[in-house]
Amino acid sequence: MSSYLAILEAYQGEMALALGQTLMMIVISMSVALLIGLPMGTVLYLRTIHFFHSKPLLILSRLVNLYVDIVRSFPFLLFVVSIIPFTRFVLGTSFGTMAAAFPLCFVATANYARMSEQALLDVPRETLELSKSLCATTWQLIFHFLYVEARSGLVLGFTTVTIGMISYSTIMGVVGGGGIGDFAIRYGYQSYEYELMYTTIVVMIVSVVMIQTMGTLLASHLDKRKIF
Repeated sequence: MSSYLAILEAYQGEMALALGQTLMMIVISMSVALLIGLPMGTVLYLRTIHFFHSKPLLILSRLVNLYVDIVRSFPFLLFVVSIIPFTRFVLGTSFGTMAAAFPLCFVATANYARMSEQALLDVPRETLELSKSLCATTWQLIFHFLYVEARSGLVLGFTTVTIGMISYSTIMGVVGGGGIGDFAIRYGYQSYEYELMYTTIVVMIVSVVMIQTMGTLLASHLDKRKIF
């Protein structure tokens, strides 16, 4: 027990740095997912209910759908490696936490766009008919009817994508992004300090459980359909 505590004390600085790197990757990617993925998911939903009639909007919705399908079907590690030249072009480097967060943004955006679409598809048809009878504009339909009605599902989808991004972030050491996964491999597995590796796994499990619990509680609080 004393040797285990000594190991933790020796590596606590590196572990704290790794956790901070993972947190930065998740915050950046999920912020982008919320700002871009939610509007994309809305476009996908409006396309599904045949809301668009103009040709430019139809083309835009098809391009969004194509982007989401391609990114979500691409093996993540291959995706990270394949866009290294683009990452270097945009950020000036392909190493570091910011460079690691860059591909995560693409994946998080695509995943949350699809999750948002699914959440909006659960909105009752009566809500659309009500907005139409009130002569709501497109913006009013989206912000005062769709998002309000689907807010619980949107929160659950955001929670699910966040947990997925935590899993993806653990392999970002391949591009020098650091993070808790890279810490577990370098200081735990490769250095034969298996106590560190298992401690890292426990930390990740606890983090995921906490995020899921908070997301579920918030979604339950926002759910308009609950009776009690």
